[in-house]
Amino acid sequence: MGAVQSSPLALTTADACFIPVASALLPPRASSHVAKPRSNSFLSGRIRRVDEILEPPVSKFTSPVAQNPIFPRCLPLKCVRSEMEAKNDEAAGKPTSGFVEIDQGLIDQMVYDALVWSSLHGLVVGDRNVNRSGKVPGVGLTHAPFALLPISFPESQFREACELAPIFNELVDRVSLDGKFLQDSLSRTKKVDAFTSRLLDIHSKMMEINKKDEIRLGLHRSDYMLDEQTKLLLQIELNTISSSFSGLGCLVSELHRSLLSHYGETLGLDPRRIPTNAAVSHYAEALAKAWIEFNNLKATVLVVVQTEERNMYDQHWLSSVLRERHNVRSIRKTLAEIDAEGELQPDGTLLVGGVPVAVIYFRAGYTPNDYPSESEWRARLLMEESSAIKCPSISYHLAGTKKIQQELAKPNVLERFLENKEDIAKIRKCFAGLWSLEDPHIVGKAIESPELFVMKPQREGGGNNIYGDDVRETLLRLQREGSEEDAAYILMQRIFPSISPTTLIRDGICYKDHAMSELGVYSAYLRNKENVIVNEQCGYLMRTKISSSNEGGVASGFAVLDSLYLT
Repeated sequence: MGAVQSSPLALTTADACFIPVASALLPPRASSHVAKPRSNSFLSGRIRRVDEILEPPVSKFTSPVAQNPIFPRCLPLKCVRSEMEAKNDEAAGKPTSGFVEIDQGLIDQMVYDALVWSSLHGLVVGDRNVNRSGKVPGVGLTHAPFALLPISFPESQFREACELAPIFNELVDRVSLDGKFLQDSLSRTKKVDAFTSRLLDIHSKMMEINKKDEIRLGLHRSDYMLDEQTKLLLQIELNTISSSFSGLGCLVSELHRSLLSHYGETLGLDPRRIPTNAAVSHYAEALAKAWIEFNNLKATVLVVVQTEERNMYDQHWLSSVLRERHNVRSIRKTLAEIDAEGELQPDGTLLVGGVPVAVIYFRAGYTPNDYPSESEWRARLLMEESSAIKCPSISYHLAGTKKIQQELAKPNVLERFLENKEDIAKIRKCFAGLWSLEDPHIVGKAIESPELFVMKPQREGGGNNIYGDDVRETLLRLQREGSEEDAAYILMQRIFPSISPTTLIRDGICYKDHAMSELGVYSAYLRNKENVIVNEQCGYLMRTKISSSNEGGVASGFAVLDSLYLT
């Protein structure tokens, strides 16, 4: 029987994010009226949906924001709602209370307080300008990039995303058990994508020796955007490996709650509308429960890391909570170090540096860059062959690939893995349009209207997707060459979320621009044989990026961390 889910809106101190400063030290929360969500009225009617691509072509959507990679310096911000929305409401006879202009002095004070809070509470990353910042803890720190105020988001859609989390957990587990489905679905991709091919080779070897993982652990994050025109919550991707920012993401929620406790009355914002984000606590608890199931008090949690990791503090938050709340220690090793120090015992126990490993938590291994030599691939195979609990296992990793996401969106495929018709309907409702490049009809439409599509390769992390005119050029090149390289990509409907004025802080500098946001919902799944021990949503991640940017990764420099203001 799975763990009982806590309400995603619970605001109890006991469930609050683990931080060194007690919540009781914060001033009393202000009690103010709740402002209305910001809208994107100036975009209304100017973006076609993918389900309208059969209609005669219309002019492309042109962003109102200049295509400038450098944010303009901070200007007075219209809080909560755009000035245009306020004027539209006034013209329509709607109340405009809550529309507050924030003067520059108040913004400067909030920015200063936010930067101090970030420094005191560990909302930090490595500074790219300091050479050793990605290798030596405490050297070259800077605050993580963040939005000054939380983003408005409908409470109903947030609840919907939270309710989907345990269903997707079950789906991933079921898909991972169907080795033939994984191998067949990725067979064409294997021919043209060397990285996916190597992953499939390891998976195939596990199938050949009939390797069974009785204890299965997944720490996932499903990412969504709220489509402005349809108001549908649409899934962008499901991350089954290295779901980052469980530590820093919940700190941003605490930062915003702290700011609104001080300035909420002036801004017309209620800090209680920011849902508690306990992702790091729930993730640590799931890892600890997996460690208990392994049943070896001398064993450790192995965190697989990259050689240089400026986002190490997000990872250290998780390790710190794991140690201080659950008395479970962890060690950090690169793939090369695991190859050099790893040893497989006759009973399947993995030793690294002579220490037995209970759980392997991957924060690396999801990109070809993590495998510069055969040493790293040997380490990945060694870990997979061991009896240690993998998070993720090779089958969980493959279940999260873009191609599998596209396959699951096909008619009648979900029914292969799930029995509950309501669950199937909920998942299908959040699927955006997903297509194989084997479909000449949809490829033709993407060439005709590339602004409505995104080309995605089998890669994790920011900076890999293809947008706009590059979609057309890539598709035309693939047609000319007539190769099977098209199997390395899928086509996805491009989602157009609402755009709102936002203040962003990066490197201690305040910027204002129009921005859009992406919601990620964390979840944990743990079972031992047929006993489901954990299946729950664990918290959330908001990432906000300027609307002129296509990519959305925080670590890769495209976005900032944010939190939710429920409306």
